[in-house]
Amino acid sequence: MLNAEPVAQLDDRDRLIVWTSVGLVTVFAWAYLVYLAGRMSAGMSYDQMMADMGMPMNVPWHAADVWFTFVMWTVMMVGMMAPSAAPVLVLFAAAGKALDRDRAIGTPVLAFAGGYALIWTAFSAAAALAQWALHETALLSPSMAASSSWLAATILILAGAYQFTAFKWACLNHCRSPLGFLMGNWRNGVAGAIEMGVRHGTWCLGCCWALMCLLFVVGVMNLVWVAAIAAFVLIEKVGPLGRVTSRLAGAASVLAGMFMLTR
Repeated sequence: MLNAEPVAQLDDRDRLIVWTSVGLVTVFAWAYLVYLAGRMSAGMSYDQMMADMGMPMNVPWHAADVWFTFVMWTVMMVGMMAPSAAPVLVLFAAAGKALDRDRAIGTPVLAFAGGYALIWTAFSAAAALAQWALHETALLSPSMAASSSWLAATILILAGAYQFTAFKWACLNHCRSPLGFLMGNWRNGVAGAIEMGVRHGTWCLGCCWALMCLLFVVGVMNLVWVAAIAAFVLIEKVGPLGRVTSRLAGAASVLAGMFMLTR
């Protein structure tokens, strides 16, 4: 159990390990996404690319198509969420050092990150199933965006309204101040680190899931918007004006949805 004193600061070597690891994971995830987008820019149409990779857009999907979509969403979530998770991983490693200065940080931090990633992997599975359902009902365009303006507007309005809910703010406050969570929910060992990662990931999911649903409006593989949402998540969680930014984005999303309905 951690006490209320500030956690110890990591030495430069341990800090470098955590940040470098997160950076490499992020780079590899984005490299995969850019690779997919690059196949389109090389002259291959979107339908051709997806068919070549096992995801034909105009015929019913099979299990392999759903699996590929799940992998795509999982890699995307890693690329989007890893940067905002890095400060928490550093804090977790520092907390471990506060309890035992001789403890290596590698295995516990990896276990915490694994528990955190497990939650976003579950979200990726749900997103893949949602994309499958939209495809089967002809509500998804070849650019993997909602083909119905009513559906797109509904997503925008609901995602924007969620930014003002009490649950959203509770989750955002947790993500912006995770030290209290670490102090009050510390668990020893690898299993404890996984459990803490799962709990923190659940709070993070509660904070960000509606933002991820906006990808169904702008296009799941629209990397400009993927990067923009990832940057917004980072600002919302660690920026000095994160709470104000969250409200402004919520209002903008609702207004965009209402404008789309009027069209």
